[in-house]
Amino acid sequence: MNGSCHDVDDLKTYLHHIYAVVYSVILAPGLLGNVLAIWVFRVYIKETKKAVMFMMNLAVADLLQVLSLPLRIYYYLNDTWPFGLPLCMFCFYLKYVNMYASIYFLVCISVRRCQLIKCPLRYDSSKRKGDAWVCGVGWLLVCLCCLPFPLLRNPSSEPTGSNSSMRCFSELPLRTVSTPAVWALLIAAELLGFVIPLVLVLACALMTAGSLRRATARATPDRGERRKALKMVLGCAAVFLVCFAPYHVTMPLDFLAKANALGDCYLRKLVLRSHPVMLCLASLNCSLDPLMYYFTTNEFWRRLSKPDIPEGMTLNRRLSCISGEQLDED
Repeated sequence: MNGSCHDVDDLKTYLHHIYAVVYSVILAPGLLGNVLAIWVFRVYIKETKKAVMFMMNLAVADLLQVLSLPLRIYYYLNDTWPFGLPLCMFCFYLKYVNMYASIYFLVCISVRRCQLIKCPLRYDSSKRKGDAWVCGVGWLLVCLCCLPFPLLRNPSSEPTGSNSSMRCFSELPLRTVSTPAVWALLIAAELLGFVIPLVLVLACALMTAGSLRRATARATPDRGERRKALKMVLGCAAVFLVCFAPYHVTMPLDFLAKANALGDCYLRKLVLRSHPVMLCLASLNCSLDPLMYYFTTNEFWRRLSKPDIPEGMTLNRRLSCISGEQLDED
């Protein structure tokens, strides 16, 4: 009955085409955009307190994912993996590290921008140093929590033969795990990796929007700054909803389909064909994040308008010139 529900070879061909096309499309813009982002934020990371450290870490996470795309494209175009099992497992692991690191830093960016609007006087240079610890702890937690994704794969169960070394990524067989353990992992991934971050991002967007409405009613002079903060928080929410929400909605259904727990063949086919598309949407964040930086942060505009001399350096030179002129006059 399971064989009549879907053709394995046909599904594999479909998935390889989808992945090869999407990864090829996002490779160039993702690489250029994130390299540019790191170049820009490296200059301004000490000059501004507007979540630049979190944005730089987000760009690093996206760049790591982009650098693995050529190997993925090669595999899906040629249906073979000649690079060895360790590199296969590392690229597979990196995919999920990028996804959940991106979610983590999108939440950090939203919270920081909301915090700066709600309580601007509570944030000083000492707290800015704490952002580095927040980033370090975030990377550690994400890397540890994503370990089950590669550890649940069991390459040793592959049949021996000429094709045994060709399979990689999600096509690797799963280890035998009890159903309660699998459901515990799924619930933890959904709650910690999607539901709680989504609530935080949406709450920050609502609070920032409410702050802007109050500022508009009072005609306060910082209304422009609040608009910029709202654009940034809404950008984080948009990336979150477009890239990560569809994947986490279909992830439990995909598990049920692969576990043969869906009795309806049409529904099973639909889930098995739609979930990989949602995974591709999750990969799009590598290209959408740089667009969010470009349209919502002044640092990009400042750096690109003066590519050779950052604004802070220009100000220091002006002060030096003024001081020099005063000394000459004395």
